[in-house]
Amino acid sequence: MSAGPSARIDIAAARPTVTYSRDIFGHFVEHFHRQVYGGIFEPGSPLADERGFRLDVLEALRELRIPNVRWPGGCFVSAYHWVDGIGPDRSPSYDRAWRVTDPNTFGTDEFLAWCRELGAEPYLCTNAGTGTPEEMADWLEYTNLPVGSRWADRRAANGHPDPYGVRFWSIGNENYGHWEIGAKSADEWARYVTEAAKMLQRTDPTISLMAAAVDDLDWALPLLKSAGKYLDHVSIHGYWDRLDAVNEPSGYLEAMAMTLEPERAIAHMEAVIRASGQDVAIAFDEWNLRGWHHPWEPGAAAIAARDLNDDNSTYTMADAVFSASFLNACLRHASSVKMANIAPTVNARGPLFVHPDGVLRRTTFHVMAMYANLLEDEVLDAAVWSSSMDAAGTEVPVVDAIATVGSASGAVAIALVNKSATESARCEIRIDGALPAGRITATLLGSDSPDAYNSVDAPDTVHPLELELGQDGSVVLPPHSVAVCRLEASLPFGGAEGGWQLSGLGTDWRRQG
Repeated sequence: MSAGPSARIDIAAARPTVTYSRDIFGHFVEHFHRQVYGGIFEPGSPLADERGFRLDVLEALRELRIPNVRWPGGCFVSAYHWVDGIGPDRSPSYDRAWRVTDPNTFGTDEFLAWCRELGAEPYLCTNAGTGTPEEMADWLEYTNLPVGSRWADRRAANGHPDPYGVRFWSIGNENYGHWEIGAKSADEWARYVTEAAKMLQRTDPTISLMAAAVDDLDWALPLLKSAGKYLDHVSIHGYWDRLDAVNEPSGYLEAMAMTLEPERAIAHMEAVIRASGQDVAIAFDEWNLRGWHHPWEPGAAAIAARDLNDDNSTYTMADAVFSASFLNACLRHASSVKMANIAPTVNARGPLFVHPDGVLRRTTFHVMAMYANLLEDEVLDAAVWSSSMDAAGTEVPVVDAIATVGSASGAVAIALVNKSATESARCEIRIDGALPAGRITATLLGSDSPDAYNSVDAPDTVHPLELELGQDGSVVLPPHSVAVCRLEASLPFGGAEGGWQLSGLGTDWRRQG
């Protein structure tokens, strides 16, 4: 009889740690379906304030400690002109990306005010489809320059005399793709980004600048060779269960096979960056297990199909386990991945479902909350040895893990993921080869079925539990679950410089040197 899957996590506490960027817990809001209108912004709703901001949405999202929000797209941005969304006199415009009319009542000043209420940094993505580098620079002038210039004065006339100081900017969105309005060849894109970056940097040299890319040598290398010296990040995207033309999400095991793909994309992009000789980071600024329901063909039926995104029964433990695996991959590559943005934040595959009467925290909401609130600020060097499983024909490690440590407190927090649909996994945790004595407490997200989900009628079917999960370095992780574990250390380590030693009564670890 099989003993079931097992894993060993070896933490090398004396090796250098990496301080990761909290921007990997970033978010994304696009003018698509009910993300903005009927999502974060709903004037006239009894749940909204006088500006139209849904207060219940803001309250829920604050639980995620969101560091940044990317806006307004997405494909939407490739035909969006920001001037249509400022000032008192606005007219609706036709959204050529999603083939609907946008009222333009939620524009730049509204988004920046909403970010301020949320406590998140704004991240503005510019129109590189039908737009021009000059239009991008004008937008930057509007948000960041002091009064005394044309667009800064326009901002002041609109009631905002002080510069906003928007730090994050991106040139374009998926301009490599045939589906994108204003798609360009690799050489066209390299030249375009170079000139746009020059204009943006000369308008405000303090910004952090990104450009749309893909983890492909033939596409990204010309971009980096030409424009890399102006860029801080390259922007890549990933949706692995594509639903734009398919109505049924893949099953649990198929989703587990997809958990390997994000790390491959990161590794490919790292290789391209090394080949370019440029010093740029990676922004995975759109990611999700599943794409959005949006058939590309024209017609009312295709637009109506977007309502499939509201089916909460399709947001299961598969989505939660995948999301934790994605974040683990980013943390393992924390030296190169400096930003990641789950796409989107609300509705349309987002962690938070917003409806006229309230909000619902989907399974992925809890994963994002656990990682943003419970992990420590530095990534420890750790090796994970795990049994494997057959995930719809793909061999996949059952257990994934990442170990973190507090730079000031020395507390150790370990994120563990069990991808098995049916079996618990026994995990052994070692620090510098030794089993840490004491209790292992955890915040555990699990359920009685891999297909479990939360609904408006049953909002807490899947929710985190606080419990003691193990003892003396041994943990039993339930099937299809995510846990963030904390160690109660009682085994002293040497006090050599760069090592670890016990502090107090053994309730945590303290970094020495």
